[in-house]
Amino acid sequence: MKVSETMRIAWEAILKNKIRSFLTMLGIIIGVAAVIIMVAISAGTEAAIQEQITSLGSNLLFVQSSFSRIGPGGGGGGGSGGLVYDDSTAIEEEIDGVAAVVVEQNSSQTVKAGTVQLDEVAIVGSSPGLPSVRDLEIAEGRYFNETDVKRKQKVAVLGYTLAQELFGDTNPIGQYVTVGSTKLAVIGVMAEKGSVGGTDFDSRLYMPITVVFQKFTPSQFARIIGDRVFMITVETESEADTDNIITQINLLLVKRHEVTLDTTDFSVTTQDDIIDTRESTTAAFRNLLAWVAGVSLIVGGIGIMNIMLVSVTERTREIGIRQSVGATPDDIRLQFLIEALLLSIVGGLIGIIVGVGGSYLFSTFSEDMRTVVSVSSILLAFGSAAAVGAFFGYYPANQAAKLDPIEALRYE
Repeated sequence: MKVSETMRIAWEAILKNKIRSFLTMLGIIIGVAAVIIMVAISAGTEAAIQEQITSLGSNLLFVQSSFSRIGPGGGGGGGSGGLVYDDSTAIEEEIDGVAAVVVEQNSSQTVKAGTVQLDEVAIVGSSPGLPSVRDLEIAEGRYFNETDVKRKQKVAVLGYTLAQELFGDTNPIGQYVTVGSTKLAVIGVMAEKGSVGGTDFDSRLYMPITVVFQKFTPSQFARIIGDRVFMITVETESEADTDNIITQINLLLVKRHEVTLDTTDFSVTTQDDIIDTRESTTAAFRNLLAWVAGVSLIVGGIGIMNIMLVSVTERTREIGIRQSVGATPDDIRLQFLIEALLLSIVGGLIGIIVGVGGSYLFSTFSEDMRTVVSVSSILLAFGSAAAVGAFFGYYPANQAAKLDPIEALRYE
């Protein structure tokens, strides 16, 4: 019997029981859709993480405080117990191959300009190197410099959107804004950057970090140990040896904090280190989701095997007639195997449509999550569906091929 004729017969058999066939395919549909959606969510999470890290800038090192030596006997030096602002100055001045160093201190304050008042505005206190490190551009005016920081000048640089909300079409340069109870002169406006990695750069207000330390995040211990900071971001020169710079930073801070390399109160990581760490976490999550989706496919395969066994029983007399007119066991086996494959393939195609559509809807209606549908996930899901159909369809097909023609013709 020709394969095309066998496929026609198998397809007609499926169409005779449309509802039953659809319910049989439902497990495959859910399994395939689950694989595509789960992989899309995982890929979207990885893409968002990488985008968030790379949006911080390029050639960056992150020196983070671990606060492992806080308390009496923690050692001398201004930075005992973690990083302080003066550590950033030391890194910039004493380490070769460093292009810029930036420290950020964040707060949230009410900002007023004339009759306009905005609540919960993101305030970013930083050192002068922020535009270089974060790949930010100044549209008007200037960014504050080292002198502004040292003298604690009350100046501000507005994000693109924030400037429009506060001043409209009026040029904000030279105008004044009140942040909390502190009056600041506007000296610059950032170029439009948009939202990257969940951070809206255009709605932030930038000021010298020393002003933020003094007015918004004061510490009673600052005069003794210095202003504490959680992280110092270091931008290296493009041709610099990153490993050598990391070594220099470690030796410098160990000396400043009077600790040893085995008991450091800080850590130095690269962008690649952070990306690799977070991607390993999402990879474990993706594998878990893949197993869950795989169980759905197996359940769908069991459903196919069950319904095919029922079909063999219902069509025993039909099998006997086909055998009596010359159909071989291989013909019977192929007929039922193709029928199982058709159920899984059609279910797989519907599952692809549901999975891609579901991924799109998930990304559209979810504010914090994104999805990335990959061709490989579609091929994996569809291939798995076909394999499940072949595997679970073989046993019923083989049972049909083993039927004795005479006994099959007698079956009522």
